[in-house]
Amino acid sequence: MSAKVLISDALSPAAVQIFKDRGVEVDFQPNLGKDKEKLASVINGFDGLAIRSATKVSPKILEQAKNLKVIGRAGIGVDNVDIPAATAKGIIVMNTPFGNSITTAEHAITLMLALARQIPQADASTQAGKWEKNRFMGVEITAKTLGVIGCGNIGSIVADRAIGLRMKVIAYDPFLSPERALDLGVEKVELPELLKRADFITLHTPLTDKTRNIIDARALATTKPGVRIINCARGGLVDEAALRVALDSGHVAGAAFDVFVEEPATQNPLFGHPNVVCTPHLGAATTEAQENVALQIAEQMSDYLLRGAISNAVNFPSITAEEAPKLKPFIALAEKLGSFVGQLTETDIKEIHLTYAGAVASLKTKALTSAAVAGLLRPMLQEVNVVSAPIVAKERGIVVEETTREASHDYDNLITVTVVTDQLTRHVSGTVFADGRPRIVNIKGIRMDAEFGPSMIYITNQDKPGFIGKFSSTLGDAGINIATFHVGREAPGGSAIALIEVDGDVPADVLAKVQALPQVQQAKPLKF
Repeated sequence: MSAKVLISDALSPAAVQIFKDRGVEVDFQPNLGKDKEKLASVINGFDGLAIRSATKVSPKILEQAKNLKVIGRAGIGVDNVDIPAATAKGIIVMNTPFGNSITTAEHAITLMLALARQIPQADASTQAGKWEKNRFMGVEITAKTLGVIGCGNIGSIVADRAIGLRMKVIAYDPFLSPERALDLGVEKVELPELLKRADFITLHTPLTDKTRNIIDARALATTKPGVRIINCARGGLVDEAALRVALDSGHVAGAAFDVFVEEPATQNPLFGHPNVVCTPHLGAATTEAQENVALQIAEQMSDYLLRGAISNAVNFPSITAEEAPKLKPFIALAEKLGSFVGQLTETDIKEIHLTYAGAVASLKTKALTSAAVAGLLRPMLQEVNVVSAPIVAKERGIVVEETTREASHDYDNLITVTVVTDQLTRHVSGTVFADGRPRIVNIKGIRMDAEFGPSMIYITNQDKPGFIGKFSSTLGDAGINIATFHVGREAPGGSAIALIEVDGDVPADVLAKVQALPQVQQAKPLKF
């Protein structure tokens, strides 16, 4: 019995042909994704669902998808798929993370040029029968400084094109190594310096808690007078209301946006300003890009349905079905260890070292390394997945190394994640016991035995009497319940650590009280 795939959005006919050539039965209904009720009523008959952005794969739809094995998103964003619900049902969710890169980069360059020469405004005026030659005075981009915020896959392409246009490119990206910056021909700077020096600023970073409103009123006030800002990445990276104020005052000379906080954007603070250029999220809207992502997703889904091969999955590593049972607990351990280090690391990452000792060393460590790197990078780059993580790390010049050892001394298996930054080296080790649950057993050389909880607090402190009581009282007074409490120390009276699982989130004001306790050096909330 052949596999059956439903295509519920407008995909290139070439994708349909790939499925057919591979022996996969295809039902092409490009408008079905807009009808949630109908999609829910038919989804049970399919093994695969190929979509773009119009189809919303909700828990309600997934409840009816009794036979669905894979969802393929032709594009990078999977916001329209409920990932936890799909994962809970064992459904692989794939995307095509790099198919739109060139197209999006070109759109950013196009908007920059249109902004510099006021092309849309001049076109509207001329076609209205006016001849306002002196009204639309532009600026050259040659010899101007372009500030690139986020120099990953798309940002590096933008930098390359801008250098070709004889611009000077400076870049801010916590994950960009000096060596990679040198290879790209860009000058690596911190954000305040970029804001102060750039004539044009273009954003190419995911939207995370750390990047939301990265260009706000305060940042805008520090920019060079006459700066022009381009955003083809994600709505929400720039405070739109604050930008409008800066445009009205003339401090910002112009802005070009392809993405907005609310989409579809039928109204926006930027609309109507004479020095603003807007497009309706066209970053990926070229024939070539749509063809590329359609072909890629058809090939990936066919490989999975027919051969069990997994690639570019956002919720599962690239491993075979035979390997999955053995690897599963170690994948969870590696990703959580990476996440632990990633949530604590705020400076540039230069190197990531993975050491596998004991029985785990004989398994497919590449998949484990991908999981660890994904967990480490995800706090900053939420779109990274276990497949794209090694590529993303390489793009940023981060060295990733693996070491395997036959014996792990005290444990049957041991995974150690070590991160090297400009300022420090941090390492954490973990194991999986017979119960299959991942545990942390060593943090920066201090032994402990702690399971991962959904919400935790990590504390470094001096080993002095009274700390535990004062900490517990602080949380108790705030109505926060402690689920588990694990401590370790180098020596009596020396450096100590505590890893505490709590029920629910820890409010900022409570965390501040914890940080203010005597002997506490650091207190960080963690999510797993």
